[in-house]
Amino acid sequence: MSAEKATTSEQTAIGIAHSKLILIGEHAVVHGQPAIAIPFPLVGVESIVDYVPGSVQLNSSFYTGPIESAPEMLEGLVTCIKETLKHLHLPCQDFMIRIKSSIPPGKGLGSSASVAIAVVKSLFHFFGERYSEEDLLNLSNISETYAHGVPSGIDTLTITSGSPVWYEKDEPINFIDPKGDFHFIVADSGRVGDTRSAVESVASLLRSAPKRIQNKLDRIGEITHRARNALETASKHLLGQMLNEAQRELEALGVSDAGLNRLIYFARQEGALGAKLTGGGNGGCIIALARNEVHSRQLAEKLKKFGAHAVWPFVLRNN
Repeated sequence: MSAEKATTSEQTAIGIAHSKLILIGEHAVVHGQPAIAIPFPLVGVESIVDYVPGSVQLNSSFYTGPIESAPEMLEGLVTCIKETLKHLHLPCQDFMIRIKSSIPPGKGLGSSASVAIAVVKSLFHFFGERYSEEDLLNLSNISETYAHGVPSGIDTLTITSGSPVWYEKDEPINFIDPKGDFHFIVADSGRVGDTRSAVESVASLLRSAPKRIQNKLDRIGEITHRARNALETASKHLLGQMLNEAQRELEALGVSDAGLNRLIYFARQEGALGAKLTGGGNGGCIIALARNEVHSRQLAEKLKKFGAHAVWPFVLRNN
């Protein structure tokens, strides 16, 4: 899906958003270190707004009905919808939002951010208004605050980008220009992670053992800098080594688990140059770096047979 694709008719509007992956820097990014995120176009969200008189309705795989009666898990999205209408100086009435998503939720792929971005786009299109990138990020981050507590902002930024993002909180955004082709495989453990709980657990560790945990967060920051250098110099082996080192620190922070580790170690055993969790951890997905396109296909098949719930091979290259 193209993140920019949107169509309108007299009474219908569509907004589309792709997904994202954190390549490296999870958790440390919340505490001021850099992270690298990459667009993941293989899964995405489509939000369709139709004119329907009366109260605002939502139609999704999680809930169908008026937004005022939506379950608590959708509170962030409902607030995002209301704030978007307030931003547009429009009443909250007379339309239905249908959400179609191929992004598995709770897997660290930016599902909540992608849904929010697609919905905000579709509402602007429905009312014939133009949005700025700042509008899109600010409004969609309302939903992210409910999903993640204190979101880094990297999800929404990467979903609206076509290039890898170098993100540091409160710093100007940078985009990375990768050299060469990097063949990755994303494998779903089949278990839902809880990013909010994982972020809070690391924050709790930092309070209880500030020096030890800060050292680990700083180390992830150093690794992330080296990973950027690897992307910009087509150094696949260096990038793989950095993925492995980052995973070691994430395990020490307690955000990996036996199911993720099992997939990660299997991928390495089968020749991956590096493998780690992606996203909040404790469930969700892993990302592995293959040696080349042929190895990527082989590794994807082996991970499927090994028990991965879903597998997506994809290539990151200079656009």
